[in-house]
Amino acid sequence: MKLYLAGPDVFRPDAQAWAEEARRLCAAAGHAALVPLDGVETTAPGIYRANIALIHEADAVLANLNPFRGCEPDSGTCVEVGFALALGKPVIGYLESNETTVARVARFSGQPLEIRAGRPVDRDGLHVEDFGLPLNLMLAVPATVVVGTLREAIGQLDSVCLGDSARPA
Repeated sequence: MKLYLAGPDVFRPDAQAWAEEARRLCAAAGHAALVPLDGVETTAPGIYRANIALIHEADAVLANLNPFRGCEPDSGTCVEVGFALALGKPVIGYLESNETTVARVARFSGQPLEIRAGRPVDRDGLHVEDFGLPLNLMLAVPATVVVGTLREAIGQLDSVCLGDSARPA
């Protein structure tokens, strides 16, 4: 399969080394990695179009959904995941931890969350989604989420793509 690798890894100082390792992991499992870094585009619109084209080409998307520059996943990665889901492509997201959204928001704020009217609120007084999920429900419900790294996400491909796991329609 062709696997689009979504995530903020393209911003790492060692992004090229990360991409080589990602390609190696995919190839070892018999798959081809579609890595956004492989494009030649240098403008924002060009990069956007190139990444969208790669998602169209992909059979599935593997997405690094770890917190990035805050307590939520990278916003660009979320767009890529949503686009892939809209195309009906399987998405496997991976996280270092199964920490719930409530626990993560509390950890990032450095204090326990206040409860108002039976619901947790953040330091700005905004409600925090409390479904016991490690991500916002709009990611956690339609995507398969695994705890681990890209390696573990690749390991879930057969069960997800062959229909062995329950996925919402």
